[in-house]
Amino acid sequence: MGKGQVKVKVYTTSTCPYCAMTKDFLKKHGVAFEEIDVASNRRAAMEMISKTGQMGVPVIEIGGTTILGFNKEAIKKALGIEE
Repeated sequence: MGKGQVKVKVYTTSTCPYCAMTKDFLKKHGVAFEEIDVASNRRAAMEMISKTGQMGVPVIEIGGTTILGFNKEAIKKALGIEE
């Protein structure tokens, strides 16, 4: 599965440094993603919590894989990125 073929969602807040690191990493590798700011979107926040049981961000969804926090190795594995 190529990195352009998988749907990527990133649940973030504007004040989260790990969210910024996640977005920068994805951009660096040319990965398109949908950013969802859970601080301003209560429905999305509740959706994220119901899916993961977590209130912390970032939460990254890559295809059917959910990654909690900025875990570079897990992101690379889910996207098939080799560095």
